[in-house]
Parts: sequence; C-alpha cells; structure tokens
Amino acid sequence: MRDYLKFYIDGRWVDPAQPKAIDVINPATEKSAGRISMGSATDVDRAVRAARAAFADYSQTSVQERTALLERILAEYKKRYADMAAAITEEMGAPAALARDAQAAMGLAHLQTALEVLKNYRFNEARGSTLLVKEPIGVCGFITPWNWPVNQIACKVAPALAVGCTMVLKPSEIAPFSAVIWTEIMDAAQVPAGVFNLVNGDGPTVGAALSSHPEVDMVSFTGSTRAGIEVARNAAPTVKRVHQELGGKSPNIILEDADFQHAVTAGVRGVMGNSGQSCNAPTRMLVPNARMAEALAIAKAAAEATTVGDPASGAALGPVVSAAQWDKIQTLIHKGIEEGATVVAGGPGKPVGLETGYYVKPTVLGHVNNQMTVAREEIFGPVLTILGYDTVEQAVEIGNDTPYGLAAYVSGSDPEATRKVASRLRAGQVNINSAALDLSAPFGGFKQSGNGREWGDHAFGEFLEVKAMLGFAPKAAAA
Repeated sequence: MRDYLKFYIDGRWVDPAQPKAIDVINPATEKSAGRISMGSATDVDRAVRAARAAFADYSQTSVQERTALLERILAEYKKRYADMAAAITEEMGAPAALARDAQAAMGLAHLQTALEVLKNYRFNEARGSTLLVKEPIGVCGFITPWNWPVNQIACKVAPALAVGCTMVLKPSEIAPFSAVIWTEIMDAAQVPAGVFNLVNGDGPTVGAALSSHPEVDMVSFTGSTRAGIEVARNAAPTVKRVHQELGGKSPNIILEDADFQHAVTAGVRGVMGNSGQSCNAPTRMLVPNARMAEALAIAKAAAEATTVGDPASGAALGPVVSAAQWDKIQTLIHKGIEEGATVVAGGPGKPVGLETGYYVKPTVLGHVNNQMTVAREEIFGPVLTILGYDTVEQAVEIGNDTPYGLAAYVSGSDPEATRKVASRLRAGQVNINSAALDLSAPFGGFKQSGNGREWGDHAFGEFLEVKAMLGFAPKAAAA
C-alpha cells in the first residue's frame, strides 16, 4: 500500500490544508493500491505563490545552469526507472513490458530530448537594430491525465524547466503514483525550491483553482475535449495562455495497393495497445469496399491473437483504468451493435476467466458508417471500427469528417499517392506506412483536438513570450 498524503510545495513535502484522503484503485484487482490527499484551492494558492516567488530567480538562470539541472533530473530518473514502471502498472494497469519499454521510457525520452534542444536553442535573434528575445512565460499550471501519466508530465515539465518557467502540477487523481515518484526525482535532483510544485486533487476543485488563478500565466491541459473546454472557460477571465491536447478519433486510411496483411494488422495493434487508451489511436480504419471481406478477416485474426490478462502475466493488454471507463466502453459497444455495426471480434462483456479487473475484450466492429456513434465519439478502449470507401476522394472526406484532428494514418505502396492523401488530412500528426515514433516531431491537434504543440523544439515555444527590444543595437553613424 502506498500512502502519498503530502504535497510538494516550495521545495518541501507538506500536509494539505484540510485532510481528505481517497483510495487509488488498482484496475487489475479492483482493490485499493494506496491513498493520496485531495487538495483544495488553498493548497493551489500556496503552491502558485511559491512558484511565483521562485520565478524571479529561476527565469534569470543561464542555459548552462538549466542544462546542468536537466542532467541531474535525468540521472535521478534513471535511478528510479524500475520504480516508475512498477507504479504505472499498479495505478493504471499497463502490462509490465509496456510500462517498462514505453510508458516509463517516454519520461526518459522527453527529458533527453529537452536537454538536447536546450543546448542549441536560440533565445535571442537580432533583426537590424531590434533584438527579439524569447523569455519564459512565467508560472505554468499543468493538468495531466491517467492514460500515459509520466509521458504527459515529462513533455510539459521538461521544456518548461528548460526555458526558465516555474510550475504547479496537478496529475490525475486516478493514476497519481507516478507523479509522486516524478516529484521525488525532482527533489533528489535539487530543483530549486518553488520551481516545481505538486498538488493532488480532482478537476472541479484543484484543476479549476489552478486554471483560474490570477498568478498562473499559462495552463497546459491534456485530457478530454469536454474537460478542456472547462479549463479554457476558467482561464478566460485572466487572459492566460491556454494550451490543450485533447481527444481524437483518428482515421487510418488503407489504400487499395497497400500490403493489407501488414497494414490491417498494424492498425489493429495500434488501437489495442495501452488497452485502447491513447488519444491518437487509429480507431477508424478505412478500407476499400472491394477488399472489405479481406480486411475484416485479417482484423479478426489480429484481434483474437491479442492476449488479455493480469499486467504481470505477459499479456499484451491489461485492464482499462477504472469501472467508469469500463462501463463507458461497454455502453458504446452496445450502441454500435444497436446502430447496425457487426461484431467481427470481441464484443460486450469481460474476457472469459477475467471476472475480476476492468478487462475489455479486444473488439473489432465492422460495416460501420461514419454517422454511427462509435465512429463519432472517442471510445478510449480496445475497440476498432472499420468503415468502407469506394474512392480515395471519399476516403479523405470520411477521414476529415470528424470534430477531432489529433492524428491520422495512411498506408499504401505508391509513395507519391500516399503522401498526397496524407497532405489532405486535417490532423496535427500524420503517420505514413507505420513510421516509427519521432520525439522531435511536434505533437498536437487541429479542431477540437486542441491547440499548440508538444515535443521537441516546438514545445519550447509554448512556454515562451517574445519581446522586441527596439534600438538595442544603434545604427552606425553615417560616414
């Protein structure tokens, strides 16, 4: 049992203003794995004021000083790597291999990327007699989700620290253990007091207090579009910068000339990974109607080959994060069936032999049209929908017919044709032919998938203001 009942404010572990503890449920066992305290507006105010006080000095540190700080954090993270992976498995059910090789690995990767970007980043640019200066925006409020918990912490905290911001983090109360370990890493790395602060709690209380606080200059939120709208509303009266990475319903267009065995199988795996709890998952697979039967057969085989079980068992899929998430997924599967979708694999209910734990069958729904609920709403579970198209033009139209625009996928053997389709998709990141992850590529969405970008050098710009200093370099006197 983990008891994480203190917050980290101004370089110290402190008690909450008012004691209020909740259990954190292990989704594989449905039992408590530990407790955290739930914060209040008073705790948020204390943390924000600590961050504001620290900003005066930290914002003036040199690139060399911040580089040294990131190097210390990186070293401490490596020491706690196994602890981080174990916490992620316990709090949100990621299989041990996924937690070790992907979830915890992303935290390390974002730190390494920020460190490399910082070493060569240009904070000043001369334009004639004017100097353009990029300065840290100030105090940042971070509200992060449960599905990739340390990934989302690291891709916000690392660039913000690199450019000279101070911050307050509110992680998800559903999966908070990894955030506490992250904070222990920050403390061990001797991050200056007040630069990084942690307050646990829920969105309506701590999240709202953080996003509305007048001393917070920027709020960065990752989560559902519904919650992102509330964050923006809370932030609006103080005209602070709002950065959002929200939901997705990503199209995966498989062209007529694609290697169907590879492309369809990869598409299924892309949805099933992390139990379908990834905002950029390729959840709408579009295939030519002429090859629909072939695609459904391949998808069925791939889904049925996906093992589900205890995260420590070596299974590919663990549980989804909570009872509420399980219920939502089941409701949407039933809705898909009611609206005419065909269950190709999986379906409602828990897998045989897994009555305890929030396990979902790897599910493929075929013969879906883009007006069905399962094609419109983000399911956030291991559920793939397969839609048909007759022409490439129609595929692009269906692909873009969504309020979201976080990611998109295209597979085909003709590079020129594949790139042309990719260029027409309205999404922040388009993956061609199962390309490998690129941590330097910007990550973020169009439309209701949010605004701004994370990852790599693009993340730095989100945490910077631009100041123009006119007359900084006076013109030379005429001869």
